[in-house]
Amino acid sequence: MGDRPTVCTPHPKAVAGGSTVPHALRHQRRSKGWRIVLGSVLSLVLLSAGAGGVGAYKLSRFFDDGVATISTVFPPASVRPPASVGEVAKAQNILVLGSDSRGAHNESIADLTGQRSDVIMVVHIPANREGVWVMSILRDSWLEIPGHGQAKINAALSWGGVPLAVETVESLIKTRIDHVAVLDFEGFQAITDALGGVEIDNPVAFASSKLKGHTFAVGKQVVTGAEALAYARERYAFADGDFTRVRNQQRFFKAMLSTVMSSRTVTNPATVANLIEAVTPWIAVDDGLDFAYLTGLELQLRDLHGSDLTFFTLPTSGTGRSPNGQSIVTIDTGALAPLQQAFQTDTLEAYDP
Repeated sequence: MGDRPTVCTPHPKAVAGGSTVPHALRHQRRSKGWRIVLGSVLSLVLLSAGAGGVGAYKLSRFFDDGVATISTVFPPASVRPPASVGEVAKAQNILVLGSDSRGAHNESIADLTGQRSDVIMVVHIPANREGVWVMSILRDSWLEIPGHGQAKINAALSWGGVPLAVETVESLIKTRIDHVAVLDFEGFQAITDALGGVEIDNPVAFASSKLKGHTFAVGKQVVTGAEALAYARERYAFADGDFTRVRNQQRFFKAMLSTVMSSRTVTNPATVANLIEAVTPWIAVDDGLDFAYLTGLELQLRDLHGSDLTFFTLPTSGTGRSPNGQSIVTIDTGALAPLQQAFQTDTLEAYDP
């Protein structure tokens, strides 16, 4: 493998959506010709190439040479949940962090110090590899950030880099994160353009505040890269702000995944190469999330259909105001125990979001 650029992140001081697909129906819906790219929204373009005819060595160089490595990812073991054991240890939890901007001073996506994470997702790949679950966490969710007190969850990345973001999410789900991927929102624009557009089915019409003069109509429509970025970032057009924003992000991610998984994409070597080249400048990962790891997952998940991907959002109980007057999202703490148990026991298939 080629050498990947490494950028240090500082050490800390110390999600409305889908439904679970029944097991029997999942097997009926499997399609031999499809590939689930990583099971992660971030890495969805990286592994569909397995069926595309592009040489593995070339793909490996594209990815491993082009993607930045985050040098410090995890907090000290003493503050982490216990490591899983037995069959459950085969399950994988990948933390996906995204930001609207990397900061004018910073040319690397691997260093988001001072930036707040606008997308927070936990991608769960079960030990049996019979589905993929993606949990969104609303960025204004109010909770305890280790060493800093109560605050919005998106402040963790700003205050303590990736390690503090990992520690905060692990404290929330009571389960270890295995890998981390960080993506700049501009990457979604690059992927969409490399695909020649992505078709979404928009349920609520709105005028974009991010793309002046553009309105997203109700119904199916093909969006360009700039339109996709505006669609995924919009919050001001909606009465419930981030709640609809997250639903739209999930809707777009799933549509993009389906486009990548389509036979017209995975069987076209040029398209696959363009996709990987388009996305790698916008991604940073831990050093274990390399091409070899992704290829192993692709083989394990190769029989899954797009319907085996389930999106849901961390349970909330509405919005409110913090003691210092911030607008916040209140986590439904009474609903956390079943969710935590589902992560701990690798039983998200039976969890009712």
